[in-house]
Amino acid sequence: MVSLYLPLWPTERIRKKLGNAAPETPLALAGREGSRRVVLSADLAARKIGVTPGIPVAKAQALYPDLTIMDADPDGDRAGLEALALWFQRRIAPIVAVDASGGLPDGIVMDTTGTDHLHGGEPAMLEAVVRRLADSGFTAKATIAGTWGAGHALARYGRGRIVIVPDGGIPDALCNLPIEALRLPAAVIEGLRTLGISRIGKLAAMPRAPLTLRFGPELERRLDQAYGRVAEPILAVRPVDPVSVARNFAEPIGAAETIARYIGKLVPVLCEGLDARGDGIRMLDLLLHRVDSQTQMIRIATARPARDAKHLTRLLCEKIETIDPGYGIERMELVAVLAEPMEVRQRVSSLIEEEEADISGLIDTLANRVGGESLYRFAPVESDIPERSVCRVPALAPDDGTTWPAGWPRPTRLLSRPEPVQAMAELPDQPPIFFIWRGIRHRVRCGDGPERVFGEWWQGDAELTIARDYFRIEDTAGDRFWVFREGDGEHGETGSQRWFMHGLFA
Repeated sequence: MVSLYLPLWPTERIRKKLGNAAPETPLALAGREGSRRVVLSADLAARKIGVTPGIPVAKAQALYPDLTIMDADPDGDRAGLEALALWFQRRIAPIVAVDASGGLPDGIVMDTTGTDHLHGGEPAMLEAVVRRLADSGFTAKATIAGTWGAGHALARYGRGRIVIVPDGGIPDALCNLPIEALRLPAAVIEGLRTLGISRIGKLAAMPRAPLTLRFGPELERRLDQAYGRVAEPILAVRPVDPVSVARNFAEPIGAAETIARYIGKLVPVLCEGLDARGDGIRMLDLLLHRVDSQTQMIRIATARPARDAKHLTRLLCEKIETIDPGYGIERMELVAVLAEPMEVRQRVSSLIEEEEADISGLIDTLANRVGGESLYRFAPVESDIPERSVCRVPALAPDDGTTWPAGWPRPTRLLSRPEPVQAMAELPDQPPIFFIWRGIRHRVRCGDGPERVFGEWWQGDAELTIARDYFRIEDTAGDRFWVFREGDGEHGETGSQRWFMHGLFA
């Protein structure tokens, strides 16, 4: 379970409205709790001077005259977070929802079970998510925990920017957090603090019956949700008016053959709905709701819009082995998360021309086995710098007509990053007479060059003077390499004059 907390979501909007407000100006959002007008959210500058959520607005203004207060816009925040949740749903995991369980929409929760390996593992996935949010102007904290309650608490009250709670580590992780992290009503928190209870660990160790008698069942429910004793399902966001079909079962199912049989019944119905719209599947989620309120998921993607029922059924059935049915599945749901219009293609007559082979089925099968990001092809980019002249594109991306320069030879294998080598040349415009690469010494038999490549001045001032001299060389063993000297061999401002290995010829 991944919990994202965006503490600056409300106050970033305020700063944009204020325009010339200094970064150190304390800002807060105000709203109503019953008949009282209280502070709902405060930025770091406000917290430093003592403004905390829950304090009455009149008291905050009296104690801190420099505080800027604006009305909260929960509906606007929720709409923005829902758009962000849909973005995560298409790129990270099928089950994503806005987290407003603390009273204010200020985060996102998602179930990444079975999908984190597609993004390089849990730490790499969290780093990428936080970095993408930072690039968009939002400071975020991220947590992976076994429950929504624990993730919510640690993302908002934990010390780390990124926290991953190991299996069985929830009690230790929650022990020293304040009781506000449990998403309890303000009256309950005030009552607990009156009794001298300020930390979750101390609260969890107390007898349940007296607490429930005094504060009601909400306290026990939140504790059980945080520690995983009670399930807390996620109601995932969905695109506007998606094509979906579902099947409820009078008796829970669990056998792989039964799941496959009902997949085969649901997919054709989904394809009929897509056909009525003229759309095809690009991303399809199968959600399996278990009797214990947990949800298992399968996601497939296609390289091109598709609505071939047999093809989609086969892709889904290949992933049945990843499903844990638990005590049984009571509901099966298919949702077309991403659908695109399908082009009408006329069948080719064999009397006129040969039909082009369609490998989209093979691409889909491979991509759903190894991960869509692991299957790609290289395409040319208009750039003189070799490492910038290629990019990754989807396997079936259309050809835009761009080609590599035909007049200059390029290696069969281009290294993603040039690797330093030790080399010596007799003159600046001659290839090296030997070089040492990866600990192996190579003696050069012949070479061709130099091909001078200049920096792209429009990329920045640092590239106004840089240059590289590339050489094709062959060693005494018959292996051919593509090496370059950084600089023109004479002027220091053109480069460090060091040698690098950049590619290998067949």
